[in-house]
Amino acid sequence: MAKRERVVRMSVEQPLWRALTGYRVLTMVYAVLLFAFGRERYERPWVAVAYLAVMCVWTLATLPKVANAASCTKRFLCVDLTIALVGILLTPLADAHAQTIDGPTLPSIWTAGSVLAFAIKGGWRWAGVASSIVAVANIVERGHPSRDTLHNVLLVWVASIAIGYVVEVARASERTLARALEIEAATRERERLARDIHDSVLQVLAMVQRRGTALGGEAAELGRMAGEQEVALRTLVAGGLTRPSLVSEDESEGAVVRVVEVDDPDDDTPVDLRVLLAPRAGARVTLSEPGAPVLLPPPAARELAAAVGAALDNVRVHAGEDAQAWILVEDWPDEVIVTVRDDGPGIPEGRLAQAEGEGRMGVALSIRGRLRELGGTAELISVPGQGTEVELKVPRGKAGRGR
Repeated sequence: MAKRERVVRMSVEQPLWRALTGYRVLTMVYAVLLFAFGRERYERPWVAVAYLAVMCVWTLATLPKVANAASCTKRFLCVDLTIALVGILLTPLADAHAQTIDGPTLPSIWTAGSVLAFAIKGGWRWAGVASSIVAVANIVERGHPSRDTLHNVLLVWVASIAIGYVVEVARASERTLARALEIEAATRERERLARDIHDSVLQVLAMVQRRGTALGGEAAELGRMAGEQEVALRTLVAGGLTRPSLVSEDESEGAVVRVVEVDDPDDDTPVDLRVLLAPRAGARVTLSEPGAPVLLPPPAARELAAAVGAALDNVRVHAGEDAQAWILVEDWPDEVIVTVRDDGPGIPEGRLAQAEGEGRMGVALSIRGRLRELGGTAELISVPGQGTEVELKVPRGKAGRGR
């Protein structure tokens, strides 16, 4: 199976950039219409026409600049704000009565788009600086701070700072979410590796230790070394010294999460669980199954079969080589239930908690961990002297998301 990297881009601010793009176009059209319907009051209409032509060309040519945070550079923001300020200050030159009548400036509300770009790009501090500069330009254009001028200035100032603050909070939330996903993925990867190691390496080391001790001599020394390596490996697995499978990056367009997944081309083809469990049957393991195929998505079927294998390993290790085990497969419309029962001595009360404390995570990871990832449950019932029963339930609605 090959590994592939899936990139998940999380950006709360990206819709704001799209909204800003639309806002700049609409306010450009609005400014042109204001001039067209009120051109008779302009003493120097050619000044307004020249400025609006430059503003329109600039707005349409720089639409890609306000598509995202990466392309919206500081130089662009400064030039964009300068064009807005020039339009404000040119208003009295085009309209001699602009300072006596509270009318719109040449760029009108198009100026707010420049301030909002500062807010989305740099947060509330950048927005406060840009809106303050625009406020000074408006007061200079009017010659005196009128009520309407102060009202408009205050509106732009509050709105831009509020949007800038929201953007900063959104970015912080994205970083927190990315970090949480990173921790979760690292934990899931650690548990997966721990299950695989428990099902293979640790079982072999434990067997070498037992056989070496029983044989004695040089084999006993080999068994002792195997036991030491088993303890060291269990400690390593329990300590979580594994490489995370998910990393987060703080990019200008939002938090980017890269997840390394295992790519299985046959994921869409259901697998008959009976086929995977059939090799488990033998002289001391009895398999009872339905007559019809028990179909599950491949990841769910493999994980469920591995959990059954882990349960049988526990029977062989803890109940003895002569213990008898039974596997019962039940196929219900909403779930699949597999029960593993043995006739061993059972598990003493508190033994599972003690084993987990010692780093022996067979039941916790190889069985319960697998079923938890499948959205199912694993129930263990054991009475000293009466054997042990493990019931594994996998809901069909969640089985396909076991990866």
